[in-house]
Amino acid sequence: MAVFVNGVIFEGVDTAAPDCWRLEAYMARGGYQALKKILDNKIPQEDVIAEVKNSGLRGRGGAGFPTGLKWSFMPRSFPGDKYVVCNTDEGEPGTFKDRDIIVYNPHALIEGMIIAGYAMGCKAGYNYIHGEIFEAYELFEEALDEARKAGLLGQNILGTDFSFDLFAHHGYGAYICGEETALLESLEGKKGQPRFKPPFPASFGLYGKPTTINNTESFASVPFIIRDGGQKFLEAGKPNNGGTKLFSISGHVNRPGNYEIPLGTPFATLLEMAGGMKDGKKLKAVIPGGSSAPVLPGEVMMELTMDYDSISKAGSMLGSGAVIVMNEDVCMVKALERLAYFYHEESCGQCTPCREGTGWLYKVIHRIANGEGRDGDLELLESVGNNMAGRTICALADAAVFPVRSFTKHFRNEFEHLITHKKALVDHKWC
Repeated sequence: MAVFVNGVIFEGVDTAAPDCWRLEAYMARGGYQALKKILDNKIPQEDVIAEVKNSGLRGRGGAGFPTGLKWSFMPRSFPGDKYVVCNTDEGEPGTFKDRDIIVYNPHALIEGMIIAGYAMGCKAGYNYIHGEIFEAYELFEEALDEARKAGLLGQNILGTDFSFDLFAHHGYGAYICGEETALLESLEGKKGQPRFKPPFPASFGLYGKPTTINNTESFASVPFIIRDGGQKFLEAGKPNNGGTKLFSISGHVNRPGNYEIPLGTPFATLLEMAGGMKDGKKLKAVIPGGSSAPVLPGEVMMELTMDYDSISKAGSMLGSGAVIVMNEDVCMVKALERLAYFYHEESCGQCTPCREGTGWLYKVIHRIANGEGRDGDLELLESVGNNMAGRTICALADAAVFPVRSFTKHFRNEFEHLITHKKALVDHKWC
């Protein structure tokens, strides 16, 4: 079930209308006015980037890096090819927002990428789409065709000397390809494995050329910023956390779905929007930013606001905005076992600490969850995690360690009870 609260990206979008994604409907909502504003007024590239900086837009894919600052890293005077790449390889468990942008409002993403191409002097862009949402990929291709036929993509856009084309590329469902350099490797037709950094994509990216990579939601926010001004976008959120954001809320709530709310909205309000706790159960724990974000106890989460700074100060991450809600019936050991298995399966195997460490983490948690835990297992998990985090090319190892550390910290009694008594402290009805 997808539920949208009107914000920046879904402003005026009637998701129940079957053709809400088409160009005609987007134009009726003010679509492509931002692009026309830039081209008609010949706004300098640096002014477009400055407006994005002023908006306080931070990357919506997980890291939260300032988008305008990232755009400024692109060497605009570089004489050869340069690329804009969109990361729609949405594979983080609990995250399902980007696919709905493509399904309900793809032209917002297209317009945002065209503007990014203009601002950074790029002639081509690519949208790398998760292979398991192939219907969304096909719809995005249709939206691209609409834009080309309307003169919004290709040579001499809207009769100006600006040219930019955009192409879709689908992956095959590998979680690792959400890492930006692994995505680039896959886009080039190679095995999707992360690259060593430096060099960074801004200087050596797609096909060895300067490249800027942003998340789907980040690009889709840009048309509003240019059309109505960065200050208005900033004021829609809070300082250092500009704008509205999509949150994918799932788990034990009555109305799971996507909710677009201002950054800084209390978690309690978001939970209420999602219909509250299912069956009137007590809130036990929340993963606030996708499966790699550290879990927080329910009572802690109820005091927080949904923004990068508040969640970070509490010891977790806003991440992709995937909010996983767990009630009192959840056995936290079994929940962690499921997450550990995912990271074990999705490690690309390039780095030994990750390849071997994710396997160790899963095996130890699996035996604890099945009543075969041993004295010293929690210390072993800590030791393995210390030898993984920060010791690999990409952050997948860290992503596997964060849940282990947070689950065993906040719910240690459940792990200790299972190790000692060989049965779960919580007679779980769902995990």
